Amino acid sequence: MSQPVEPITSCRMCGGGHLTRVLDLGDQPPCDHFPPADDPGPDPTWPLALTICRDCTLVQLDHVSPPEEIARAVESETLKRHAREVTDRILGRVDLPDPPRVREFSSHHGGSWIDAWVDRGARSVENDADVVIDNQSIIHSETADADLADRVAALGEDGVLVIEFHHALRQLTGGQFDTVRHGHPLYFSLHAWSAACERHGLTVVDAWPEDVFGGCLVVVARRGGSPSEAVRQILADEDVAGVTTPEGYARLRDLTDVVRTDLVTHLREAKAAGRSVAAYGAGSKSCTLLGAAGIGPDLLPYTADLSPAKQGRRIPGAAVPIVSPKELVERAPDEVVVLTWDIAEEVVAQLRGSGLDTTFVIPLPRVHVRH
Repeated sequence: MSQPVEPITSCRMCGGGHLTRVLDLGDQPPCDHFPPADDPGPDPTWPLALTICRDCTLVQLDHVSPPEEIARAVESETLKRHAREVTDRILGRVDLPDPPRVREFSSHHGGSWIDAWVDRGARSVENDADVVIDNQSIIHSETADADLADRVAALGEDGVLVIEFHHALRQLTGGQFDTVRHGHPLYFSLHAWSAACERHGLTVVDAWPEDVFGGCLVVVARRGGSPSEAVRQILADEDVAGVTTPEGYARLRDLTDVVRTDLVTHLREAKAAGRSVAAYGAGSKSCTLLGAAGIGPDLLPYTADLSPAKQGRRIPGAAVPIVSPKELVERAPDEVVVLTWDIAEEVVAQLRGSGLDTTFVIPLPRVHVRH
């Protein structure tokens, strides 16, 4: 049930009008819309496609996203640990007053870092901050340029803006098409973020990769200063991969087709061989992955998720019912597809620790089996 919506005509960040579509995943439902399991649908869908701005190189959804619904996710142990570790890395790499004054712009998709900062002696403030943190927040904005201005306004004169976002480089080279979803309109490269910062009087001075969500980038910007060698190297890596050009995204399209084909083939072969299969995870990635691959309950009868708010519901579009991890362990399928592949180590350890002796199928970056 596709909803009528017009494509955007200008970049959400720079306002430029030179846009080129680079990936089309068809009509997909919002990934935060979890109908009750007995709701027959059909679910509302919107076009899901990526476009690149040829003026500032920002990759973004080419339609306005539907309004987001209430968050139903549970913060993973991986994200909780990441908040502590990345805070320590920032404190170790950035020269800050003691104690630092911190303002956070957080997102329910990335968890919060402010508790980790306060635990280390920082003071939470609204303005004149030594550190302004954007943790997976602005990437969910339809008004990104105005939101960046708000973050810059909260900075003290010598303050630093620290942002973490899923890195377009990892998305492209890893074929991570399942990171594309409604409600997440922006997909930054370091080139695109640097250009945005420059328009607001900031210079990117440091950056480094983090492994969460399949590959993120933490970027530090401030008034004045010059890019570090790490920044220059990441920019060079992006140039080589083609992140800043429409032509570079042919690689993402090719990898998307490979993963979709391989996963469907594996599930059909498992069904034909009489092996029982289930999945773990009902996050935003699972909605896009299953929807884009055309996988439903006929190949994947159910999935488990730790969030009680999702249990008893179903993945939108794919209509795969969501059960508790306890039920998954009790039903003991022969194979479990780890839809939350970016935290596969945590998921496999938890399920094996619960007594589940099974084979795990990891769909990305390429479909592979772990016994």
